Amino acid sequence: MSNEELAYDFSPMIKVYKDGRVERLNDTDRVPPSTDPKTGVQSKDVVISQEPAISARLYIPKSTTTSAHQTKLPLLIYFHGGGFCIRSSSSRRHHNYLNALVSEANVVAVSVDYRLVPEHPLPAAYDDSWAALKWVASHSDGNGSEDWLNRFADFQRVFLAGNSAGANITHNMAVKLGCEGLVSVKLIGIVLEHPYFWGTEPVGEELTTPAAAREYMAGVWRFACPSTSGSDDPLINPAKDPKLGELGCEKVLVCVAEKDVLKDRGWHYSETLKKSGWNGAVEVMEAAGEGHSFHLGDPTCDNAVAMKKKIVAFLN
Repeated sequence: MSNEELAYDFSPMIKVYKDGRVERLNDTDRVPPSTDPKTGVQSKDVVISQEPAISARLYIPKSTTTSAHQTKLPLLIYFHGGGFCIRSSSSRRHHNYLNALVSEANVVAVSVDYRLVPEHPLPAAYDDSWAALKWVASHSDGNGSEDWLNRFADFQRVFLAGNSAGANITHNMAVKLGCEGLVSVKLIGIVLEHPYFWGTEPVGEELTTPAAAREYMAGVWRFACPSTSGSDDPLINPAKDPKLGELGCEKVLVCVAEKDVLKDRGWHYSETLKKSGWNGAVEVMEAAGEGHSFHLGDPTCDNAVAMKKKIVAFLN
């Protein structure tokens, strides 16, 4: 067997070779926590669990250090994207994005670093994300291990958000919270940025999506979750989830991009949620002319600025 024989090729994200080697593509740009010179936002890394290895990057806005009478701030828990297989809470694009969002929305943020596939197949990322939520909730009485959460976070104003695969995690955590509850935490809303959902039957304009693109989306899911029943697994296709109506928040913002192959899934999610018996409010924002995760790659473009402004308003 040649060392270059591929078992999986999901370029531009990841290649896995038959000899077991894993090559993550477009995934080397890591930055340390810092005090951001532009916004004054401070960040630091914390360990949530040694085994399994779960960590997070925490962010607090400048107002926490400049305001004499500190009121508690909304708490945003963020899940990064990357097809469940690349990127982390220290990826430059996510770090820069959260510095700007935390500053403009004046919120405390926790960016979760969950384990990645293929070394840790799903449901590892879901399990880690739920463990992170429970760790965050352990601070609700002001006696948790992390001072920033004890001092600054309002556990009655909690939001979840994520991009792509992270938006998938966000949705699934909100369903789990709705079904099981999380003591002393009130989840107000969730933000799904270009959510990675899929399904066997095409929706919207997916009938015209090239077969290769459809197979890529289905294939990434099978790769990430080897135990799955397929593209109609409720974890990837919320329309097939009988618990959808249990979504544990009051409002949902879905952000989609016109040229993203996942666009119609975002719209379909909104339509299905409205019919599920859930009694919250859902809104979709579509960015004209843009592709998947454009707001992370080009955060100063007009559509990215408009999207961030919408999310800031949603969090307040």
